[in-house]
Amino acid sequence: MKLKKSYNQNSPIKIKSIYQDWRVFIAKYTFQGIPRPLVRTNQTFIVLSVILAVVTHFYWILLLPILAGLSGILFERNFIILIAKRFLKKKTSEYVLEDKSDLRFNQIIATVLLSASLISSITNHPILAIIFAAFVFLAASIALSGFCIGCWIHFQLCQYKYRRQAKKGLH
Repeated sequence: MKLKKSYNQNSPIKIKSIYQDWRVFIAKYTFQGIPRPLVRTNQTFIVLSVILAVVTHFYWILLLPILAGLSGILFERNFIILIAKRFLKKKTSEYVLEDKSDLRFNQIIATVLLSASLISSITNHPILAIIFAAFVFLAASIALSGFCIGCWIHFQLCQYKYRRQAKKGLH
């Protein structure tokens, strides 16, 4: 069965324009997101905390991003983001917004891995502590560079769940 297309097949589609229109629609009408500068501040704080903890071998420093993550996960009030929000120059809606569900998913992974790093250091397993911290450091650093690994994993997981549900619905 062939699907009908709602546009003229002979006319070129301006993908960039469609993408920009879609992003504006999503940002304004579909969800309440978190301004990108606040997300970047949180990522930077995590990266700096991990560097400081690993270099000084004082892993208790990781309690700060762990507690910030837990407060964000449990109460939707990450204190790093709340502090950084005071320094925004424009209204929240004027920034590019990040999806809250992606941020929550990433925060859960980061908090679990940082907790594992702290527990590993307390139980005298320094190599494991460094490995867990390194995962978070790499993911946050790459996200600061522009590619969110956690968002990609979250998207793949959602696609998997959707396909599985669709498959069950067809049989």
